[in-house]
Amino acid sequence: MSAKQAPPPLPEPLRVPVADAHTHLDMQDGTVEDGLAKAASVGVTTVVQVGCDIKGSRWAAETAAAYENVHAAVALHPNEAPRIVHGDPDGWSRQGAREGGGDAALDDALAEIDRLASLERVRAVGETGLDYFRTGPEGMAAQERSFRAHIEIAKRHGKALVIHDREAHADVLRILAEEGAPERTVFHCYSGDAEMAEVCAAAGYYMSFAGNVTFKNAQPLRDALTVAPLELVLVETDAPFLAPAPYRGRPNAPYLIPVTLRAMAEVRGIGEDAMAVAISRNTARAFGY
Repeated sequence: MSAKQAPPPLPEPLRVPVADAHTHLDMQDGTVEDGLAKAASVGVTTVVQVGCDIKGSRWAAETAAAYENVHAAVALHPNEAPRIVHGDPDGWSRQGAREGGGDAALDDALAEIDRLASLERVRAVGETGLDYFRTGPEGMAAQERSFRAHIEIAKRHGKALVIHDREAHADVLRILAEEGAPERTVFHCYSGDAEMAEVCAAAGYYMSFAGNVTFKNAQPLRDALTVAPLELVLVETDAPFLAPAPYRGRPNAPYLIPVTLRAMAEVRGIGEDAMAVAISRNTARAFGY
């Protein structure tokens, strides 16, 4: 195994336990048990497992039902909706090549997300939103229709909404305003600037920061973290993606949360314990556990 693929070492444990607000255990190496045990050994005692498609959302719900410290979020990822409607000839989504099923197929998929959202151990509907990075103009209508439907599902079931917003800030904020956001709305892997953080704060949206807040070129994210109200800040891995510096490019996992949290505490100019207490409280409030 090259150094680039080797899992980073265990960080110094946190003194105050926290949650990983957004992870994909189904995409990580090793068993769920191992991943959770490794995380718990450094003070990451709770994770929110996030589904991106029907299969992943069912897996998230089942895993949350099986493990006390796992909570589930279920959704069709913004890039999944256009694939359901128009097909996925390149099989990019880990499910092989697919034929498009049109709007009827999207309706069927949304009905299954709706069913899963009613389950007790499913705490959130997400990740949903808009992604203009990977989906071109031809997929935008399907993305938007799916996003609006997820907002409605979250509100009807009284669940949190988890937002995936990639290069689509203005439209995501507009649609949330038009539909009326659920009481608890989380911007996962927050990617806006300080100005957008002020808009989110005014609306009461949670901002969840991932390992990329530690990247050299991420000053706008650090500026956003500086202005975000502490009671609206969460931490996440988005593992296996976005391992924090100095491990950028290596496999991420929930046990690396302490690295990101310490960097965040430094940006805020507060102690890591104070940061951990706030984040622990915020995550429980955001996801209702």
